[in-house]
Amino acid sequence: MTTKISVAELAAERARIKALEAGFLTTTIGEFCRKRAAELGDKPFLEVFDRGETATYAQADRASNGIANALAGLGIGKGDRVAVMLPNRILYPLLFLALAKLGAIHVPVNTRYTPREIAYVAGDSGAAALIIDPAHLDTLAAVEDRDRLPPPARTLVPDGKARPGMIDFDALAAEASDAAPFDPGIGPDDLMNIQYTSGTTGFPKGCMLSHDYWMVLAQSAAGWDAEPISRLMTAQPFFYMDPQWHLLKTMVLGGTLFIAPQLSSSRFIGWVKQYGIEWCQFPILMTRQPEEPDDGSTALRQVASFGWDGETCRVFKRRFGVRAREGFGMTEIGLGTLMPASFQAMYDSGSVGIDGPFRETTIRDEDSRVVLPGQRGELWVRGRGLLKGYWNRPDADAEAFRDADDGGLRWFRTGDLFEGDEYGFLQLVGRLKDMIRRSSENIAAREVEAVIRQLPQVEDCAAVPVPDIKRGEEVKIYVQLKPGLSRADLPPQAILAHARKGLAAFKVPRFYTYVENFPRTVSNKIEKRNLLAGVDDLRADAWDAEISASLDDREASASRVRF
Repeated sequence: MTTKISVAELAAERARIKALEAGFLTTTIGEFCRKRAAELGDKPFLEVFDRGETATYAQADRASNGIANALAGLGIGKGDRVAVMLPNRILYPLLFLALAKLGAIHVPVNTRYTPREIAYVAGDSGAAALIIDPAHLDTLAAVEDRDRLPPPARTLVPDGKARPGMIDFDALAAEASDAAPFDPGIGPDDLMNIQYTSGTTGFPKGCMLSHDYWMVLAQSAAGWDAEPISRLMTAQPFFYMDPQWHLLKTMVLGGTLFIAPQLSSSRFIGWVKQYGIEWCQFPILMTRQPEEPDDGSTALRQVASFGWDGETCRVFKRRFGVRAREGFGMTEIGLGTLMPASFQAMYDSGSVGIDGPFRETTIRDEDSRVVLPGQRGELWVRGRGLLKGYWNRPDADAEAFRDADDGGLRWFRTGDLFEGDEYGFLQLVGRLKDMIRRSSENIAAREVEAVIRQLPQVEDCAAVPVPDIKRGEEVKIYVQLKPGLSRADLPPQAILAHARKGLAAFKVPRFYTYVENFPRTVSNKIEKRNLLAGVDDLRADAWDAEISASLDDREASASRVRF
């Protein structure tokens, strides 16, 4: 990594970041929503295209008041956890704001979760209520451990499709007042989210995120921009953290947020052009779509990128005439680092920039000692508005946090390998965590393994990432069968079918390989490093579920031919 920035430029940028910090609001999301509605009134705020759903700032404020009052009428209030399983529709951001005004805690539920995963998130969070789209009621009905779910009388369904015993959400909200709900004394440090994120041990962990976490993140993201913008787009599912801070960033800027009903590789760039989008978080997979003659004439002024290599940044700039702004963030820390817009010469350096607002970083070795510039180590982060800890997981807290030697805020261990230079520019070089990242989804290897081990024929298994041009990484599972069994006793098709029952589609392994034994440590843990040592192509010895499905489709088509 070559630094092309002078010491004076670096000092000026750090002074600018300090000035940003001094101007940050310390408030709650609900209070900020009311403030912006009073200031912006009838200015367009939300547009869910393809659904024809829109709202001004004033309308969003009143609608979220009504939802908050409706939920309060059911006895839901400050500190209650509310699980939300909705696709991208205008109800979701309005509900997010409503929960903030109540002081209730938002528990997003991935709409691709299986019955097993829904039961875990609802039960682990202790959800007092569930708001669920009609499209997912069949999946909900398949949950076996009903005690982990809110009762039907606390299950709210929109679109007039509530099943017997459930609540018609639309009817409930229609009867509620749109006046500001009663404020039970909500403060910036109160919880807003329990945001579940894949960890290294089986089921996801719930990150406890406060109102201040979200407001710091939104204001940091707004301060990252090179120039004022007013038309923003989000296309990721709202149960992820990204659209939630996109929503709040839009409020900070006083702009309009265009919301895609769902992420689409083939339509993403077309949406950017059609709606005159000036800013979006640009997924790297979208950059691999075919180039069009008018790509350089978009309204884009800047995009946020995470994890792009230098060549991708250069190709993007040539194609769209816009520089991507690299940064590093994660659910636990929000926006940790950023490449400032003023450092144009560094846009394709591969660096994720310098410490962002209210963030301090250090790189440590295995003994928690600070490493020298140019040496690799784990990135530790501290600052205002990080996660407050993991929900009901003191063991995870003990592993993730370290007290500061200087008596200041405690450090959070990211689990990611970084290098830094003498100027403070950081570069992500790898992951310590046993994670697989497929199409921007974090997958815990141990969760995949836990499901495969449920098969009675399986002695042990190991999930590993396989590099993939299209999706970043694919999931591969190595399977060791019990003594005396062979592949014929448990063919890969049977493992695949079992995985599909217990895992969301994006977690299901694509590649399957059988082994007689695993290399193991002294403590009998599988040594994945040795398992993969010397293997140039992890696909070569594997059964490929995607190719098999394609062959099955072709055979089925051939069988339908009539002469």
